[in-house]
Amino acid sequence: MIYRIDVRNKNSSQAATIDPEGVSIGKQIAEFGIKVGAIQTARVFFIDTSASIELVKRAAAEVLADPVVESAEIVLAAPKDVGKTRIEIHLKPGVMDPVAVSTQMALADMGLAVNEVRTGRSFLFDGQISKADLEKIASRFLANGVIESLYFEAWIPTEFARGRLAGFELRRVPMMALTDVELVKLSRSGHLFLSLAEMQAIQKYYRAQKREPTDIELETLAQTWSEHCVHKTLKSKVDVEVHDSDGKVISRRSYDNLIKETIFKSTMELTDNGKNQSFCLSVFKDNAGVVVLDEVDAVCFKVETHNHPSAIEPYGGSATGAGGVIRDILGTGLAAKPIANTDIFCVADHTLEGKLPRNVIHPRRILQQIVAGVRDYGNRMGIPTINGAVYFDNRYLGNPLVFCGCVGIIPRDKIAKASQDGDAIVVMGGRTGRDGIHGATFSSAELTDTHADEFSHAVQIGNAITEKKVADVILAARDLNLFTAVTDCGAGGLSSAVGEMAADLGATVVLDCVPLKYDGLRYDEIWISEAQERMVLSVPQEKVAELLALSNAENVESIVIGTFGTPTRELVLQYHNTEVGRLSMAFMHDGIPMPRRKAVVKPAGEIDKKSPAPVSNGLTIKSGPGVSTVDQLLSLLAHPNIASKHWIIRQYDHEVQGGSVIKPLIGPLQIGPSDASVIRPKLNSNKGVIVSCGMAPHIVDPYAMTIAAIDEAVRNAVCVGADLSRLAILDNFCWPSVDDEITMGTLVRSCEACYDAAMAFGIPFISGKDSLHNQFTNSETGDVIRIPRTMLISAMGIIDDVTQCITMDFKTAGNLIGLIRPAESTPDLLSLAGLHRLVSKAIAGGLIRSAHDISDGGALTAIAEMCIASGLGAQVKLADAVLFSETLGGYIVEIKPQSQQALQNCMNVASIQFELIGTVSKDAKLSINSGSIEIDRMTKAWRGTLDW
Repeated sequence: MIYRIDVRNKNSSQAATIDPEGVSIGKQIAEFGIKVGAIQTARVFFIDTSASIELVKRAAAEVLADPVVESAEIVLAAPKDVGKTRIEIHLKPGVMDPVAVSTQMALADMGLAVNEVRTGRSFLFDGQISKADLEKIASRFLANGVIESLYFEAWIPTEFARGRLAGFELRRVPMMALTDVELVKLSRSGHLFLSLAEMQAIQKYYRAQKREPTDIELETLAQTWSEHCVHKTLKSKVDVEVHDSDGKVISRRSYDNLIKETIFKSTMELTDNGKNQSFCLSVFKDNAGVVVLDEVDAVCFKVETHNHPSAIEPYGGSATGAGGVIRDILGTGLAAKPIANTDIFCVADHTLEGKLPRNVIHPRRILQQIVAGVRDYGNRMGIPTINGAVYFDNRYLGNPLVFCGCVGIIPRDKIAKASQDGDAIVVMGGRTGRDGIHGATFSSAELTDTHADEFSHAVQIGNAITEKKVADVILAARDLNLFTAVTDCGAGGLSSAVGEMAADLGATVVLDCVPLKYDGLRYDEIWISEAQERMVLSVPQEKVAELLALSNAENVESIVIGTFGTPTRELVLQYHNTEVGRLSMAFMHDGIPMPRRKAVVKPAGEIDKKSPAPVSNGLTIKSGPGVSTVDQLLSLLAHPNIASKHWIIRQYDHEVQGGSVIKPLIGPLQIGPSDASVIRPKLNSNKGVIVSCGMAPHIVDPYAMTIAAIDEAVRNAVCVGADLSRLAILDNFCWPSVDDEITMGTLVRSCEACYDAAMAFGIPFISGKDSLHNQFTNSETGDVIRIPRTMLISAMGIIDDVTQCITMDFKTAGNLIGLIRPAESTPDLLSLAGLHRLVSKAIAGGLIRSAHDISDGGALTAIAEMCIASGLGAQVKLADAVLFSETLGGYIVEIKPQSQQALQNCMNVASIQFELIGTVSKDAKLSINSGSIEIDRMTKAWRGTLDW
């Protein structure tokens, strides 16, 4: 029998207790002009069991409800709901339900035999609400139709929908005789998203084999050759033409491999072609870049994107983005321990009004849900989220960007890995379901307003508790030397994980052995599913039993699904004692035809002329005649790209593991915006890891935009005490479609900027990722919304003694305030690098008490933030041209009077301008030239915009 149990807040003797979730939802609904009464929420559990109702009641009271504040009620018949209106939300069959999994385990621990548990949510509104408003409330604030079903009355099922065993049929895809037009059609209709040249290469391969491909072979090639997995645009041959404003060609150059000859090249040159491993230990060849921490351990860093899934299902998309990058760290070398998370979000204006394109979720809900997804995953795994950013621009409307990063620590003798011939292929962790199918190929395509319908199966729902258990087992197995290689099961699922690990050996995989969440999956779905929380290990045969026993002892499912190594270096796939796939590993990994592309570099003002006009940002500030400096400052502080992100930050646990030194919010009241975060990975050492980021998508010129992002990431790190010689950076390209020559030209210029900045600063790139085709097409209107070209730069630095770090809040009244910036308005890169090194040297020498980089909003905004963080005032004088200027390389610094001369001597370089502009004061106000403003007023403006 299926029992329904509703868990809700208890009623007191006088009135219903406050329902925090109901109050929050009510406020959100009111903001959009819909009036509703009080909302009572309930968590709903459906338990399929043959146990007696008495045992179920006991389980409900002891396991499902908190007896202090909650009550649990068994609902046997649908309630009447007199004078009330109901919305219920239940996950669709086959969608991962982590709460149900945990509940079933808990019930089993108390001795209750349960066949299955499912969960839902109930919302009971006082009063009657129209059907139209109900549907709007449900779709905008409560549910996602991609993964959830809506009900407007209580749902009491008599049975659950279940998968059925699929009949086995080996399917071949006729393609040897297809025309080019038909090949293109097959690529799109089959969700392969391969180019004509790639489809032609596959056709030629099978013509040589004298047979048609099986469906699983085509799927394997589509995953392996996807933009997401192989980065074929950045690795392509490129012929570059540089045009002047009249369209005349003024120069030409070519690349045989764009990324190899720019970003990779800079790192190789900085590390003597990879021979100098005094700092960089592993770059661009594993799941994450690895640098030295000390003589025993290293640290690694990776940042991934999860954009398209987050556009369809923001909570699941961002949660699995966080889970995926954590698994990247677990799959680095022979497994690193995750010690810190980062996240950066780019979304449209959260106050946006008017009709949205079909299947586009409102940006406010997008932001709320992506924050919740990252929060829940990181917090539940016990990993601190220590650094991030949020950027608002309406061009992200149909295609939000979600960057998730993770830092890990790994013994230096565990960095190298390689699968061995004869090793068992072991899958560890979660079971395989239909969620995540075509995720890799889907992420390589342009979004349209039909993707929520067409690609609902690409949505993944993660389970952080499962991944935490997997992480513990893998780290224990690593220390027992139980495996020779490991990687995560991410994009492309088993096809990519096994395919990468078997690249030099081949492999035989028995798909029947893969544990499934439910019946009904076809063999190809098993192979390409991107269901979460799975790792693939290469295990020597003599150690298999020990690994499985260790895994079983921690209640983590592990199973052997095949063997690495075949005589012919092929991938062989079997199902139901039938060979369903056989592919040459050489063709899989080296057979992709790399295109020769043309790129046209235009002056900044000419770049976007052929593209549809970008959506107006709509995020304006006060300016113009009659607007005072104070008014401009308040307007800037309230701008969402500058305003406090405390609403987000305080949802994250940034102190778990006990290593946080400089946190995201700092100062006496812990409300100030830290430039960077610092953690101690080893609590018996003062060695620290600095993490920062930089991004400037508002800058049109791609070269200048990339330089600005790198410079900001470096400045942020320097402000807490980083040394440029022990700093590494990561690139994350998020671009609209590069199918046109001009946009391809912007990608080339960004890569060239990466090379130039890395060489000038002496800072190596150690890892990166690209996400292309980030644009949204509204099929109803034909409008295309292209995201702004976005380069995220993440920086990681090593500091020997965290007690020498500084923060950006003013420290002592009477101290001097200085402005350090380049002498030239457009400084060259070597001058910028020299400036950063001297500021770093001054901080290390104790000459600077606090430092804050000048970025969005300019110098006065930076000073205001230092006041807000400290509660101390400032008296400053600044030229009007400097007040809100956002030029590169600028710092506001606090100096003890006795350090003034020493700092002036340190900065006595022709390319640097250093001037004293004021003093720190006890008065709780900022005095600027002839005006002044109280800190409390600035704080309210700065914290009010996103004080949700």
